[in-house]
Amino acid sequence: MQVLFIEPAYKNKYPPLGLMKLSAFHKQRGDEVCFVKGLDKYLRGQLWDRIYITTMFSFHWAETVKTIKYYEFSVKDPRNLFIGGPMATLMANEIHEETGFIPVKGLLNEKGKLRLSGDHRVDGMVPDYSILEEIKYKYPASNAYFAYMTRGCVRRCPFCAVPKIEPFYVEYVPLRKQIQMINDNYGEKKDLLLLDNNVLASPKFDKIIDEIKEAGFHRGAKLNNSLRYVDFNQGIDLRLLTKGKMRRLAELPIQPLRIAFDHITLKDSYIQKINWAAKLGFKKLSNYILYNYVDTPEDFYERLRINVDLNEKLGTQIYSFPMKYIPVTNKDRKFVGKHWTLRYLRSIQCILQATHGVVSPRKEFFEAAFGRDIKEFRKLLIMPDKYIIYREDHKNNGTAEWSKLLGSLSATQKKDFLRIVHENRFDGSVASEYPEVNTLLEHYKKGKCQASEQHLF
Repeated sequence: MQVLFIEPAYKNKYPPLGLMKLSAFHKQRGDEVCFVKGLDKYLRGQLWDRIYITTMFSFHWAETVKTIKYYEFSVKDPRNLFIGGPMATLMANEIHEETGFIPVKGLLNEKGKLRLSGDHRVDGMVPDYSILEEIKYKYPASNAYFAYMTRGCVRRCPFCAVPKIEPFYVEYVPLRKQIQMINDNYGEKKDLLLLDNNVLASPKFDKIIDEIKEAGFHRGAKLNNSLRYVDFNQGIDLRLLTKGKMRRLAELPIQPLRIAFDHITLKDSYIQKINWAAKLGFKKLSNYILYNYVDTPEDFYERLRINVDLNEKLGTQIYSFPMKYIPVTNKDRKFVGKHWTLRYLRSIQCILQATHGVVSPRKEFFEAAFGRDIKEFRKLLIMPDKYIIYREDHKNNGTAEWSKLLGSLSATQKKDFLRIVHENRFDGSVASEYPEVNTLLEHYKKGKCQASEQHLF
């Protein structure tokens, strides 16, 4: 068969593991395969025996649907255009209504989903790394083994898609054979990237650590004189992290150690476990900070601040990655949480555009970006876009005038000002009955933020 694998043209850090496994499956059958990212006029003009289109996040809806419709007549039989992946599983009905195709839901570990003999083996196959060489797009994470040692998660967090995509927890997936087959077919890789959603939940955790070490990933391990690293990319579960498990993790060359800090109620436990990590030699850590869910902006700031303070105290480098909550079936990124507003989210976006989505572990950079305290942070959240981004450029030319006008408003005027600002509409369609407020709103019409490294903060 002639088989085409397609990933829509959204930006992503990691290659499409599902398509890589499907490629390995079809090549074992003797089929010819081709991989493309995005829209390709030449490939669209051919007739394929099978087409597989992967999906990712629901907010990539428009790009994904455009891709499906672009290739819909490029397959000989419409029944042989397969759509899979996270969004396809979560929004199968919506995709069917929009495109006419019925997606394949869940993992390819059951017979009959692809109507081919042995199709239940796809999820357990070693990925075909060679297809990544067929496209110009370069994934930032490349020279690594991509693997799982567990599947699914024991938790049912309401903000997470994993329970729907991988509903059953698999406590152990052997690693040794995966690595050996990759070595035999594609050569050795420097690092090990594990995509497990909750490795700490496994009763075979010690066996998992031992097997990773046996595969050549122990503290100080090298390949061709370069240090090797292990990355539990999805993060480890703070609530299941014991001292014993932390000691076992410290036997691996993990960089960075990723821990989610989803809510301020986890504060004490989080601080305790970062202290454990520091004592065991973990200096570089990465921290997922969920916001726009049930938290307040003040909660968000405090969690970021805790990391900065810990860095000063422990000598660690904790890089925070704020993750804006969006319901797993939203078709865009416009969701606004209970304690958030459009203006708040836009301001956070401006800050993160300037920092490339990362919160620096250094105190001076953090305070320059987010403010020295909660009071400054609250003020930043309602500031015009370019005054946030180009703070230094405008501190005496724009920001000072804006601050003076804001401070001169009466309580009633300020309430009306905030009503308009929180809607984040500055196109003239919303105005105040107070001239003073309208004068202040003029500052928001002077251009949106465009991040530039030359004039940050």
